[in-house]
Amino acid sequence: MLLLAPAVVIAIIALLLAPIPQPLTYHNFADHRAWLGIPNFGDVFSNLPFAIVGIWGLIVLFTPGKTKFLDSRERWPYFVMFASLILTAWGSAYYHLAPDNGRLVWDRIPIMIVFMALLAAVIAERVSVNAGLMLFPVLEAVGVASVLYWRSSELRGHGDLRFYAAVQVYAILILLLALLLPPNYTRGSDFAVVVGFYALAKILEEGDRRVFAVGHLVGGHTLKHVAAAAAGYWVLRMLTKRQLIFATDPR
Repeated sequence: MLLLAPAVVIAIIALLLAPIPQPLTYHNFADHRAWLGIPNFGDVFSNLPFAIVGIWGLIVLFTPGKTKFLDSRERWPYFVMFASLILTAWGSAYYHLAPDNGRLVWDRIPIMIVFMALLAAVIAERVSVNAGLMLFPVLEAVGVASVLYWRSSELRGHGDLRFYAAVQVYAILILLLALLLPPNYTRGSDFAVVVGFYALAKILEEGDRRVFAVGHLVGGHTLKHVAAAAAGYWVLRMLTKRQLIFATDPR
């Protein structure tokens, strides 16, 4: 019920809304400055933290003694999440070299994979390992499909972001609702910090030009990448610091 009811409500709301096309003005970011022959250098280079956190996370996950899991299978959604952060660095940098709808697909797909992997990890830890792993491929398929549906709608001349936005809202809502369930690990509130960094990233994205107007030092979209990478780092930090609360049967 925790997983199904919000999905139904969000789906109904999304269907009641008019289709939401991707504004072409979205691709016109505030900071166009090139450096070292790289166009839009700030928005391109600021993806490096995604790669750093992703590589660091993979190393930590498979270093004995660095992380604790009641069930070793709980590790796999995090593995996909950190691996996809590396893909996010590549996809977002590729997009920002020459922003357009075609390249934006390669930015959004790995981001959605990260979202769904984290959601599956939380379900595995707060609901059951079997439920989390069983839903893992389903969530990933839905997340990727939301991006592909948006792209196909743009190609048909009737762009529609509703599905893509609804999946993101659902992921954030379930992540927060899951925190109300009894935890198996300490530091559960770190997930709220992760959501906070994501919210900050969205605010910076919306305020791209206003941030850049303050001294023309850095664009809001550049800082958005840093804030989003910080969310990934906070997940990594949580995994290295948390402790088991009690040894229950994770099934």
